[in-house]
Amino acid sequence: MTTTVTRATAPARAVAAAGACCTPSGAPAMDTAQALSLSRQFKAIADPNRLRLVSLISSSAGSEACVCDLTEPLDLGQPTVSHHLKVLVDAGILHREKRGIWAYYSLVPGALDALAAVLTTTTGER
Repeated sequence: MTTTVTRATAPARAVAAAGACCTPSGAPAMDTAQALSLSRQFKAIADPNRLRLVSLISSSAGSEACVCDLTEPLDLGQPTVSHHLKVLVDAGILHREKRGIWAYYSLVPGALDALAAVLTTTTGER
């Protein structure tokens, strides 16, 4: 009986002969749903205007700001600022609270910390 080794089976045989190619890291891989959620949040803050909005709001008195106070520092029109704020709210970065005719925005507690934690390694191994 002859065995034909193809390009597809050769690497598999080499790994099987040598045993496992590496040891598992122990940390579970990110699942698809988490990756999609995180990518949406990172995309939201990757825009320079939205990043500036997050900075402006977090440094404002009480860590909140009215939409009317955010147009001038960015030199953008109110509709554009409102669009950027909506993207940040939809991504879970900002919280919107309606007070009369004005909307006030604040950071969602822990939202930026959670994003930073994804980028931070927790093991000392390298």
